Parts: sequence; structure tokens; C-alpha cells
Amino acid sequence: MPNRLAHETSPYLLQHADNPVDWWPWSAEAFEEARRSGKPVLLSVGYSSCHWCHVMAHESFEDQETADYLNARFVSVKVDREERPDVDAVYMEAVQAATGQGGWPMTVFLTPDAEPFYFGTYFPPAPRQGSPSFRQVLEGVHSAWTDRRDEVAEVAEKIVRDLAGREIAFGDTEVPGEEDLAGALLGLTRDYDAGHGGFGGAPKFPPSMAIEFLLRHHARTGSEGALQMAADTCERMARGGIYDQLGGGFARYSVDREWVVPHFEKMLYDNALLCRVYAHLWRSTGSDLARRVALETADFMVRELRTNEGGFASALDADSDDGSGRHVEGSYYVWTPAQLVEVLGEQDAELAADYFGVTEEGTFEEGASVLQLPQSEGVFDAERIASIRARLLEARGERPAPGRDDKVVAAWNGLAVAALAETGAYFDRPDLIEAALGAADLLVRLHLDEHARLARTSKDGRVGANAGVLEDYADVSEGFLALASVTGEGVWLEFAGFLLDHVLVQFTDEESGTLYDTAADAEKLIRRPQDPTDNATPSGWSAAAGALLSYAAQTGAEPHRAAAERALGVVKALGPRAPRFIGWGLATAEALLDGPREVAVVGPVDDPATKELHRAALLATAPGAVVAVGAPDSDELPLLAERLLVSGEPTAYVCRNFTCDAPTTDVDRLREALGR
Repeated sequence: MPNRLAHETSPYLLQHADNPVDWWPWSAEAFEEARRSGKPVLLSVGYSSCHWCHVMAHESFEDQETADYLNARFVSVKVDREERPDVDAVYMEAVQAATGQGGWPMTVFLTPDAEPFYFGTYFPPAPRQGSPSFRQVLEGVHSAWTDRRDEVAEVAEKIVRDLAGREIAFGDTEVPGEEDLAGALLGLTRDYDAGHGGFGGAPKFPPSMAIEFLLRHHARTGSEGALQMAADTCERMARGGIYDQLGGGFARYSVDREWVVPHFEKMLYDNALLCRVYAHLWRSTGSDLARRVALETADFMVRELRTNEGGFASALDADSDDGSGRHVEGSYYVWTPAQLVEVLGEQDAELAADYFGVTEEGTFEEGASVLQLPQSEGVFDAERIASIRARLLEARGERPAPGRDDKVVAAWNGLAVAALAETGAYFDRPDLIEAALGAADLLVRLHLDEHARLARTSKDGRVGANAGVLEDYADVSEGFLALASVTGEGVWLEFAGFLLDHVLVQFTDEESGTLYDTAADAEKLIRRPQDPTDNATPSGWSAAAGALLSYAAQTGAEPHRAAAERALGVVKALGPRAPRFIGWGLATAEALLDGPREVAVVGPVDDPATKELHRAALLATAPGAVVAVGAPDSDELPLLAERLLVSGEPTAYVCRNFTCDAPTTDVDRLREALGR
């Protein structure tokens, strides 16, 4: 019989709706039940495409005996971290402070007042490698709760006090300058893996935001070292197993430092960020590889993640059925030499094995290989390779596909809108711009209420109950601002303004300018979450700074620019010390140092000369440049006001820091003015 999760919209929660555990969703009612019954709360946090979440669910939460023990002694609460990033952030901070590490599944025991007192991540069904079994943990917690309740309460109170003391106050420091960004570049250079690209060792994550910083730093300063690190990292990732060599798109991370074996889940946010990175790399270098990867990644998102409503689904699972009924990580993507022969025949299989690095011993498990492009030199018959790739992709399509998490997350859709709009504009792919418009339209129709407040998620056209957090407002604004630059439609700038006004009022501390991840009127947790560091995605803090700065450049809105500058104080503090974890903040600081430049293109919208000037403006490498395009009498975008044609011809205006260049009708002069 289904439990209380059966009525939720989260695919992750729905995966647990048939567990024998008497799960509650995160709610006031769950904690009221804990108070009424005198039981502690088991908080279990995960997400739909999390491999070890599935493992723990199968081993423990689907086990009747474990469920009976839990149901008798605990109130069990299940949370999808992608729906409730605020709940996840607060308790993950506690887990990391207490244990020195974190991850998912996250397992936390709380008092009925939601105060944490015992922590962990994955617990096995039997003791393993020094880790207690989940049943032993439950018994130990129950014993402490029953026999030493006062001691538990003291521990919980101390943890909450310690968390309250961790508040950040960088909002009122100076903005980062040349020296700070040079220091950040030096820090990245020290961490750079010259042999394989990327930063640090294994596991290795795609550093999309750090690469954006490197590209912008090169554009502003001419630093060849910054461009080399960006280009080499992008090439190594694109040639590695972390990139899907048949279907396009990137996996979450590589388990090794060489990018060979991925953790196979594919997240919308990674692919949106990386699609944009490769498009920007092409813009800077003209690299054919960058162009191919940007377009293949965009096509992957549209083909495999777009929902019936026009938004983009959150993720594809790492696991899928291996054909024998077992769910195995990576089984959809890997190949043995025998499987190549079966699909391609002997001769083409031999070529495919050489081209994609498939070996008899394998690079993954059980003799299977992850497809790569290990050959940086050598000549291959392009038509024959294209035929091989098409046949392998068709054969792979017959395999049981990984599950898809169909919920639409506002923030990640905002990132996808920005990536698809720009990629479509750069490569003359109006279908990609249409896909971006479709997702933006869904966000407005479904996620935005009459007060311009954002809902965090939706699924199957049904909006979720959880309020948007700072990253939702910031990333959706980023997407809308990109659409405004690409399409010239002022309505997207207007919607971005509504959202960013909420950032100023609801998410910003009036005195210090510090940003919080939740709105002032959001549900009160044991601490108001606040994290300026960029991890898998830009932090809400960094993303808000970037969107506020772009909006101010488009509109001249001084409060928004001032808020962006206050928010960037944290980059001055963290950039030189931890540049890998503040990449989007550093990229935004580059835009601030460069102006950013404001480009207005005026001319009849169908005039080829207008289109050529508009395209040159969009292809500008000047960090964070904003673009407005429209007819000379248009009131669509503020940058177009009082901009006249010169000699009756389409004209471009470039301004920054309250100073404007002479208007030009010459596309080469425009490129020169914008650093192209």
C-alpha cells in the first residue's frame, strides 16, 4: 500500500512511495507527529539519479524488517535535495562540520524541533569496512534517545548554536580588482593538471565556471596561459569518456583524473553550463571541436531532456537494465569488442575499436570500455566513422534506457535557456532559440505567479509546492537576459527585472548587502542557508551578482549595479584563496572590470546589415557584454533609446562606464571595439 509520498510531484519521492517505510514528506505535520509521539526524526535526503541512494533504498528502505523497526521508533522524512535545496544545504553543512565530509544519500537524525544530533551518509545493511550497519545505527540512536535524552538535547543545541555562528559577512567589502583576479589565475594554475586538463585529482568534475573565468580573463587581459588551460581542458573532456561520443552530452564527473570512466548520470545543469562553455570557446578560438561539442550537447538536451510541456527534465540516471533484469551503472553506454562486431561486422568493428579506444581488457567493468577519442593524431575516413557512429547509436537505442527525472527545476532551466539561446544565435540554429523560448515560456506560465514569485519545480505541467530559492531567481534571470540579447524582445528583460527586484527585497540583507539562499518570508529552518561558493552550479550568490550586473548594464538601474558590486565582495575574499570554488563569481568580476560593455544595434530588423551588426555584437568576447537590437524608433529595450541611424544605415553604439565610442555602421570596427 503506498505511503504518504504517493501524492508528491518529485520523481525521487515517488520512487519511495511503495516502500514499507511510513515516509512523510518534509512538512510541519511530520514534526508535529514527532512531538506528539515523542519519537526522533530520521531525515533521509537524496535525488532521483543518485546511485547510492538507490542502493540504500533497495537494501534498507525496501526491507520489511528494517521498515518495521523504523516505523515503530522514528518519524521518517524523505527529502528530494533538488526540490528542497534549502533543507539539504542546512543539514549538509551540519554533516560536513561534524564528520568532515558529506554526500548523498544523507542520513540525519533530528529532534522534533528539527535540530540535528547524529549524522551520516550511506549506511550498509551489514557492518562493512569499519562502518556500522544501518540497523546498528538505528538501534544506537534509539537507545540514546530513550536513555540519554538530555545529553541528545545538549548536543543538538550546541550544533544549532555552532551553525548560527557561521554566518557570512562579505557583502560590504570592496569589489575585486586586477590583483585579485590575477591571484585567482595563479591559484588555478597551481591546481591545473597539465597532463590531463582540469584541476586537482580524482574524482574530477567538469570545471565549467572556472573555464568561463579563464575565457573572460583572456579576453580582457590577453593572457595566453588562461586561454590554454581553458582550451586544453575542454579538449581533454571532449575526447574522454565523460563525454558521450555517440549521443552528445556530458556525465556528472570522472572517477579518474584522465576523464576516462564517468559516473554516468547526466544532469541538465552540467550540460547547460558546458554547452555554453564550448560555444564561448568557439567564439574565442574558432575551434571546430568546440563548435561540434556545443551543438551536440545542445541537441542532446533538446532530444533527451525536453519535456512535453517545453521545459527540460533534471537528469538521466547512471543505472539502467543490463538486459538481464539487473540495474547496472553505465550498462547503456559501454561496449565490448564482441558487441562492436555484432553491430558493425569485423572490419568496421576493428576500426571502431581503434577510433573509440575499445580494448579486450576494457576500461570499465567486466571487460567493457567507455567510448573515448584517444587519437589526437592520425587520419580516419570521416564518412566511415559517421556511419559507424550512427549504427552504434541506433543499436544503443535498442538497449533499456536509463530512467529520466522529469521534474523541471527553474534554476537549471534558466541555465538551459541561456545556453540554447546563445548557441542557436552563434551557429544559425533557430530551432535551438525556439527551444529556449519554449522553456522560458513554461517558466513564465507555470512557475511564475501573479506577484512574480517563482516556484522551484514542476512536473507534467503541475507546479510544485516549494518556493524558489536565490539560484532560481538568478539563473532564470540569466536565461531571460540572454534571450533579450538574442531576440531583441523587451519582455524578457522585463521579466528578469521582476525577478531581480525580488532578489533585492527578499534575499538581500539591508545593512550588509549579504545574500541569503532563501527569501526573508520563506519557511524558517534551524538556520537561514547562505553559501557563496560555486560547486556543481553557480551559487545563488554568484549567479545573482552576474544577473544584477547584466540587468544594470541593459537598463542603467543603479540599485542593481550597487547590489552586484556588494555581492562581489565575497569574490575578493575567496577568489585568490579558492578560485576553483568561486568560478562564476570570478567570471562576473571580469565583466565588472570590463564595464561591462553595452552594445545597441539599431536598424530595420530584416535588414542584412542590422543582422550582421547584431551577430558581431553577440560574438563579442568582451566579458559580460550586453546587447540590444531593434528598430530606431523601438522602445523594446532601454539601450535603444535615442539611438539614431547614421546616414540612414543600421548602426551600432558601444558604451561602458558612462562613456560611448562614436557610432559605427562598419562591422569590422564594431568587432575591433568589442575585442573580437
